[in-house]
Amino acid sequence: MNLLQIMPTDTAQSLYNAAAETESVTMNAFELALKGGWLMIVLLILLLMTIYVLIERTLVINKAAKEDNSFMNRIKDYIHDGKIDAAQALCRNTDTPSARMVEKGISRLGRPTADVMSAIENQGNIEISKLEKGLPVLATSASGAPMVGFLGTVTGMVKAFMDMASAGANVDVNILSTGIYEALVTTVGGLIVGIIGLFAYNYLATRIKGIVNKLEMRIMEFMDILNEPVV
Repeated sequence: MNLLQIMPTDTAQSLYNAAAETESVTMNAFELALKGGWLMIVLLILLLMTIYVLIERTLVINKAAKEDNSFMNRIKDYIHDGKIDAAQALCRNTDTPSARMVEKGISRLGRPTADVMSAIENQGNIEISKLEKGLPVLATSASGAPMVGFLGTVTGMVKAFMDMASAGANVDVNILSTGIYEALVTTVGGLIVGIIGLFAYNYLATRIKGIVNKLEMRIMEFMDILNEPVV
């Protein structure tokens, strides 16, 4: 037997009315976001910037991470054979950070080892700064978006209390809903954008650290090539 059939008529009607009211306030994500007020525009801008930097930096890092396994062997053969111009040409035709660092080292051949290493390190710092371009944007989103959401929480509650004070004795949930919506929606939006920014920052920072480790290995190989005796 249906549970509603054994309930009093008034109780069953009340349940139907409550269900109808619940359906009437159902809204999609876009409509819910609009309840957050103008601060949601700031969060949207931060979200779009975060997604753009994540995609753009991922493509750049993927390109920088690609290496020719035979590159260092060919550099070694050219240097041992005295074909410095060929070694430099190979570096110019290989669009990777390690190739540009090796090229800088080759251009300093004949100078003291300390000068060669210093030139390579300077080029390495330039390459790392290129890879890290855009990370401050992600750091700003990770830390700033929750603060913007918290600001929305405060302004929403202030608005709710102002509406309550204006209503006097005729306080109604509908009167308070605008401020409460703004407080809760901006909080959720700020946390979502902040979490995405934090994960994106950590992901890219880890990828860059892996490339830096590879660069250090390639430079050690290059210095070994310069210092090993020619057979």
